[in-house]
Amino acid sequence: MKSRSKALAASLAAVGLVASLAACSAGSSSGKTELRVATFPPGADAAAYEAFAAQEAQFEKANPDIDIIGVEYEWEGPTFAVQLAGGSLPDLFTVPFTDSKTLLENGQLMDVTAEVEALGYADKFNPIILEQVQDADGNIFGFPRQAYAMGLHYNRDLFEQAGLDPDNPPTTWDEVREAAKAISEATGKAGYAQMSMNNTGGWQLTAATIAHGGRTQEGTTGSYTSTINNPGTVAALEFLHDLRWEDNSMGSNFLLDWGTINQEFAAGNIGMYTSGSDVYTALVRDFSLDPAVYGLTVIPLEGDDPGVLGGGDIAVVSPTVSADEKAAAVKWIDWYYMQKLLNKDAAVQDAQTLVDSGQAVGTPVLPVLDQETYLESREWIADLINVPLDQMTGFFDGIFEQTPVGEPKGKTQEIYALLDTVVQAVLTDQNADIDALLTKADADAQALLDE
Repeated sequence: MKSRSKALAASLAAVGLVASLAACSAGSSSGKTELRVATFPPGADAAAYEAFAAQEAQFEKANPDIDIIGVEYEWEGPTFAVQLAGGSLPDLFTVPFTDSKTLLENGQLMDVTAEVEALGYADKFNPIILEQVQDADGNIFGFPRQAYAMGLHYNRDLFEQAGLDPDNPPTTWDEVREAAKAISEATGKAGYAQMSMNNTGGWQLTAATIAHGGRTQEGTTGSYTSTINNPGTVAALEFLHDLRWEDNSMGSNFLLDWGTINQEFAAGNIGMYTSGSDVYTALVRDFSLDPAVYGLTVIPLEGDDPGVLGGGDIAVVSPTVSADEKAAAVKWIDWYYMQKLLNKDAAVQDAQTLVDSGQAVGTPVLPVLDQETYLESREWIADLINVPLDQMTGFFDGIFEQTPVGEPKGKTQEIYALLDTVVQAVLTDQNADIDALLTKADADAQALLDE
């Protein structure tokens, strides 16, 4: 872990880098196309910006008519719509799969069909993932850049303090409960924690529902039915209730979102939690996690039709940019996000740049391209992978045996927000009526779907 003084120094260095990048961009000649691109969430360490600066320089050397301006960016459900309406987003940014359909239907994303087809790899995308950025006519409105499957993240050090074997993480929800109780009793820390706000409570409850064999929504575009109140959701909430009220193994903070749960986990205050398999990079880069304490395994699956929730995000272009800015944005997306998946030289250059700046290479993801292309790209950078793969064995060994399930498509973020309150109620009220909560959530969700 960084000391407070080192963290402050890193933050100041990062601010300096951002300022220098912006200063250079502001002084660009009128002959260059300036492009504001999303970089990292606030709080990313100086090494992340050093890597970005090196990559920016590499791109601008190859494209001297384009001036890249890095902009801090973090997608958050409650604030994204305000940023979008206010025009404060970069020219090029990323959005979750869950938002892409609504945005493209509202005309808030740029159509890049011709550009993707011209680049020659439209047929290499995983069709299930590409569908997330297509309209009913098959037009493409973004580049899927990364995908994840839900995983169980755990602190190896807390496992050892509790007398647990970090090389044999839990494989059932009962074992998760037992491990959480052991960690809490031995260390006084939260053995297990749950996201519960800013739409992340609903996101994780949906993931747990699917892992228990349930689904929160059925139907197709224009005809969705809410099915929140099902045995899978009930089982997921009863699990949280029992850890919270019978075992007292969830600590004392029940208002956590993606950022704050990562912060608490990186600080050594949480034994286990569920989140996307790709979060390791952010944990190290943005929250100063000690890689030695990190562990990752697959989420337990139970019930009649269980699956693992998958998601990801998409690089998209604002519909307000000029033709020159759109062309520059596509070049940047292709160079920064895509070529490292398709071209050996680009893959090695990207990985080496990240390694030289102390950034993670090889974080577990789901392939956005076909599996053959993905595996080949991993071979190209095998010697440069620096994430602790031996601490992620449970995930790599089990993930391709689990059935992937996409996020519900109808009013996704709005319904996640509804479910936040359900999770919070179960965690803060010992006598919360789970059936009543889910009955109301179902009715409220259906009303949203019927709008």
